[in-house]
Amino acid sequence: MNRKQFLLLLVLVAVVGAAGLALRQRSSASWNQAAAAIGQKLLPHLPVNDITHITLTSGDGAVNLVKRDGLWRVRERSDYPAGFSQLSDLLLKFADLKVVQSEAVGPSQLGRFGELPPGSGPQGGTQVEFKDATGKLIASVRLGKKHLKKTAGESPGSDGWPDGRYVMVGTSSGTLALISDPLDSVSTAPAQWLYKDFLSIENPRTIAVQFPEPRQSWKLLRASATNDWQLAEAAPHETLDAGKLSLVTRPFSSSTFTDVAASDSLRQTNETVLTVETFDGITYVARIGRGTGTDSPVRLSLSSRLPGGRTPAPSETPEEKTRLDQEFKTQQTRLTERVAREKQFEKWVYQVPTASLEEILKTREQLLVEVQSTNAPAAPLPDAPVSRRFAALPSMSDERVAQSNAIAVPEFKVRQKKALKSNFTNRPRFARILA
Repeated sequence: MNRKQFLLLLVLVAVVGAAGLALRQRSSASWNQAAAAIGQKLLPHLPVNDITHITLTSGDGAVNLVKRDGLWRVRERSDYPAGFSQLSDLLLKFADLKVVQSEAVGPSQLGRFGELPPGSGPQGGTQVEFKDATGKLIASVRLGKKHLKKTAGESPGSDGWPDGRYVMVGTSSGTLALISDPLDSVSTAPAQWLYKDFLSIENPRTIAVQFPEPRQSWKLLRASATNDWQLAEAAPHETLDAGKLSLVTRPFSSSTFTDVAASDSLRQTNETVLTVETFDGITYVARIGRGTGTDSPVRLSLSSRLPGGRTPAPSETPEEKTRLDQEFKTQQTRLTERVAREKQFEKWVYQVPTASLEEILKTREQLLVEVQSTNAPAAPLPDAPVSRRFAALPSMSDERVAQSNAIAVPEFKVRQKKALKSNFTNRPRFARILA
């Protein structure tokens, strides 16, 4: 080997050594960075107040939660209002998530942790994106498989219970983190994000149900909140069964629904109409369509005729009048705000559990006391001696009764003997015996 070749070899060794050292330092820096992230927040600088658009995407679908006019809405449900409690819980959780374990992984290892892009089958994750009002991406987190923890005493076949989840910030960061929250509430189903405490009917004064079959329709009314319910235009034989009115007289007192339906799901003529008038001057109308499966479509509307003033009692003192006027004004303000808040829910059709509607939509016959049948057999008369029964007949004397009792039995035997003899005339043997 000459000197030139030796120098070339030294240069090659130096280059390879430098490359190996750089790679080692890079790997060491990556691991040190991952180790330093343990105990730190997953998204340390998440500007929660700037977020106006959240997109959740998985292999099952996607949902967009958008803040518009100061109100969060679900785009996939015709901009129906989203539940504020669910949204605030989601934002606060992501702002406070902390890393309990971190590791650098290559692209080939992502599937093991369910961190492949959404739509990649069972190994695909759920992508969560936070955007501002201009549509700019603020942060993106991919949720992978849940971490399962086994406890002592569990059966061998049990996988344990979820105590965390694998996540990855961004889409190709190469760093996998484990957080201590499984994030069970994160779902791409639009129905999970809907605001469902949308109305509550209070102080009903009249309740009426109009069925497609008019004979089954009915209307209940009462003079005050403490009076008993009465059936309007009741027939003389119709009596309300008070034990059947507990659910009927509290329609939508704690209403809820399963999902928001398509707007054309109530385009039919055989709908049932429920009308409720309250003592506060609010009228609710629910148009209920024929159910399919476990739910039925319902469209709601309401109107109001709130009193414009209060009539003071003649015995009121000035202090009482001032106090009562202020209470009336406060009540009217509350009712006005309530009507405006509930009226916004007229735009949508709701899927309401059919079982809960059946508790309210009783037929007229089902509200009445059951009438006992008049076709029951009469009770048998007590046994009495024959002489006493004949003696009760006013048209027969005692002497004739005695004679009839003495003659009736022999005459019956003679007639019976003749009948038997005529039936067996073709049988000589029996004829001779009877003779």
